[in-house]
Amino acid sequence: MTLDRMVFVFAGAMVLLSIALAHYVHPWWIGLAIFAGLNMIQAAFTGFCPAAMVFKKLGARSGPAFR
Repeated sequence: MTLDRMVFVFAGAMVLLSIALAHYVHPWWIGLAIFAGLNMIQAAFTGFCPAAMVFKKLGARSGPAFR
């Protein structure tokens, strides 16, 4: 799996986890989805993505988005 796909899967999982926690635990967990969404927007404009940096250090091979 490429770095790009790992980042997309991680971001999607965080959004889904946030929605589940907001529904079953406490509504303030929606903040995690907001954070994930804002992080995806800023990564699109700046190219800086902390998750991509972590996955790259773990040995993921680069894809077309995060080189």
